[in-house]
Amino acid sequence: MTAKILLLFLVAAFATITLTEGKRNVVCYYGSWAVYRPGDGKFDVEDIDPFVCTHLIFGFAGLKEYDNSIYALDPYNELYENWGRGAYERFTGLKKINPELVTILAIGGWNEGSVKYSKMASTAEGRRQFIDSVVPFLLRYGFDGLDMDWEYPTQRGGVAEDRDNFISLLRELKAAFAPEGLVLTAAVSAGEQTIDEAYEIPIVSELLDMINLMTYDYHGAWETITGHNAPMYAHPLDDGNVTNFNVNFSLNHWLTNGADPAKIQLGMGFYGRGWSLNNIEDNGPYAPANQPIQAGPYTRQAGIWGYNEVCEQFLADPAGWTVVRDEYYQSPYAYNGRNWIGYDDMESLTKKMELIDAYNLGGGMIWSIETDDFRQKCHSGSFPLTTHIYEYLNGPIFRPTTTPCVGEHCTTPLTTTPTTTRPIYTGEPNDQCPHEGYFKIDCQNYYYCQYNPASSEWIVSYFRCADGTAYNSETGRCEWANEVPGCEA
Repeated sequence: MTAKILLLFLVAAFATITLTEGKRNVVCYYGSWAVYRPGDGKFDVEDIDPFVCTHLIFGFAGLKEYDNSIYALDPYNELYENWGRGAYERFTGLKKINPELVTILAIGGWNEGSVKYSKMASTAEGRRQFIDSVVPFLLRYGFDGLDMDWEYPTQRGGVAEDRDNFISLLRELKAAFAPEGLVLTAAVSAGEQTIDEAYEIPIVSELLDMINLMTYDYHGAWETITGHNAPMYAHPLDDGNVTNFNVNFSLNHWLTNGADPAKIQLGMGFYGRGWSLNNIEDNGPYAPANQPIQAGPYTRQAGIWGYNEVCEQFLADPAGWTVVRDEYYQSPYAYNGRNWIGYDDMESLTKKMELIDAYNLGGGMIWSIETDDFRQKCHSGSFPLTTHIYEYLNGPIFRPTTTPCVGEHCTTPLTTTPTTTRPIYTGEPNDQCPHEGYFKIDCQNYYYCQYNPASSEWIVSYFRCADGTAYNSETGRCEWANEVPGCEA
């Protein structure tokens, strides 16, 4: 590494340390597979407003079992190699628009399982192989750190030794990250049994820069009775250990067992979980429901609707839906015929942010930004939930109106103005980039022009549609070639 590159990384490290001084964190996960959703559910990197979050986390990278190395789960979407779309670098490139933004890569997630992470962490050699692959991977693509989303140590085929091995892994990652100024975070369980078996909480808290507490998924269509995705408090009908299936219990369990509140981000789900009721007359909590609610048009998974799908369903049939705000859930559920969905909205998210205030937590975490009402179908502004969280925790969102000055010779202060609309920067147009946006080259190839106010230059990124698809200038998407005029052949 040259001295110049080292200096840049040291500057980046200082930025990540000082970023949230005087403000609370708003950590936004991005589910990158949303780029493949149909219609108005499609969400790409450029759809992200880089000012409504303090931290963005890209989900997910994976772990190669045969050599314990990190790798791109979807290389076509995530890398530029082999005519790929380069989502990693476009994602970290959002820092060119908001230099205060911290971009992190998450590894793991539910679908990755636990077993191969357990095996990797079980030996010093396995951990070394992993760490030796992670550091250059993060630096290569411009990430500021890693989110260790192992779901979960000791669980799902893991072993009891995972508890100690997870500590060893975090300790060795932290040591390797320090010279490069990389941050280390983790998404952690909210379930009492998993917490007790998987985490040595005081040491985990000491080693991590941020703890992203997944306070949701308490109930879902794996059960045959209705229940809220993220209830604030226990319900009188709860019985046995189910009385601990709520946000308040999970947060207190982490805190009373040694977690630093300043490192905890309280998780908030931008989606609901739902059922098809057995009897339309029995429509409250704990109502019998043997089947999940039908899949939504965007997320296309039975039993779960993104907030954007929930609010659009309400718009489509406002008279048919009955919304109930349960005094114990402190969050709404709604029913329409056999359809039953428990979700969060602005009012219930406010209750959860009051909890952040009451416990003086580090901030809030969002899963996930692409299911907010980003197309403004239900609200007057884009990203209404995310914006509400940011402004509740930190006040108005400020966006630069002049080019930021970087370096020791700066004399002109950066002026700002509050706004909640997505920024569109405009530079001097040229033949290639008459304005910011996507432009067609031919049926399969297209490019995106993004103006960088810091350098007064256009950034041009090239893309290629997959075989069998073609770029449609009218929709700005790759679609089946036989549906794009002029590209049918």
